[in-house]
Amino acid sequence: MSWELVLWLLALCAPLLLVVQVLRFLRADGDLTLLWAEWQGRRPEWELTDMVVWVTGASSGIGEELAYQLSKLGVSLVLSARRVPELERVKRRCLENGNLKEKDILVLPLDLTDRSSHEAATKTVLQEFGRIDILVNNAGRSQRSLCVDASMDVYKELIELNYLGTVSLTKCVLPHMIERKQGKIVTVNSFMGIISAPLSSGYSASKHALQGFFNSLRTELDNTCPGIVVSNICPGPVQSNIVKNALTEEVTKSLGNNRDQSHKMATSRCVRLMLITMANDLKEVWIADQPFLLVPYVWQYMPTWAWWITSKLGKKRIESFKSGLVRTIYIFLNNTYQSCRKVQNFPVLKKLSY
Repeated sequence: MSWELVLWLLALCAPLLLVVQVLRFLRADGDLTLLWAEWQGRRPEWELTDMVVWVTGASSGIGEELAYQLSKLGVSLVLSARRVPELERVKRRCLENGNLKEKDILVLPLDLTDRSSHEAATKTVLQEFGRIDILVNNAGRSQRSLCVDASMDVYKELIELNYLGTVSLTKCVLPHMIERKQGKIVTVNSFMGIISAPLSSGYSASKHALQGFFNSLRTELDNTCPGIVVSNICPGPVQSNIVKNALTEEVTKSLGNNRDQSHKMATSRCVRLMLITMANDLKEVWIADQPFLLVPYVWQYMPTWAWWITSKLGKKRIESFKSGLVRTIYIFLNNTYQSCRKVQNFPVLKKLSY
């Protein structure tokens, strides 16, 4: 076979491979590194067994589902949130459905905004289990209000809870991990820590702050204690109560409306990808169904286009919010995405996408 023929074959294969990758991306629900780890990487069932895992925000949503899936891996669990009855409910279900006994689960009430309590809470965990292998910073609240309407108390609450509370608890746990020269600090951030959108100025600010803090912390630990892994998990829309509990224009008011969430990623799938992140020590992952997964890629690689698209969709988002039809923007995005996927109806291309 001549070199000329080889070059011609490579030239023909390159476009085909590009088409295959595009089709795979259209079907993806996580960034490419994460999906590769799911396919070829270490299994959570192998890597996380017998670890002590402290989960904040464990009373609902992602934190609750994370507790359930971790309980099946044989870990020791510390469940923290403000609502004790809900934590007890989660504990009971973990005992019913998991592989744990009563002594393996500690319900530890915690208010992240009460930073003076974090040191004592950390000592309680260490007294109970002797170590903390994984800290999952999951607690937080979202926002649905225009900047001009939101009081400063809303911004203060979001920064206190989402950012300062998380930083405070991390700083309490960090010396223990440094002493042991190992550990995992996993922070549930958001696409709003990468991009920005209207109605979420305070929430986005708190998540950008988290992204900057933990990226800086990682660089410090890489040089002083490489056995400690810092992971930022950035989900897009996921089925939970985060919108229902979102702050509005006043800190005493929440949105209180749990709309249809069928367009969002299932919580169980999001948590499974989080466990894969932990098992493979990934530094940052993006998790979302399409077309939402496309959004951070556009912001990362085509920021000018991202600003233009955000401006157009942002106007619709604000109008929908004011008229009480927030889901309109999601329907618009989903219809656009489905139009793009029609290419997969061609038999050959559909076969190649698997």
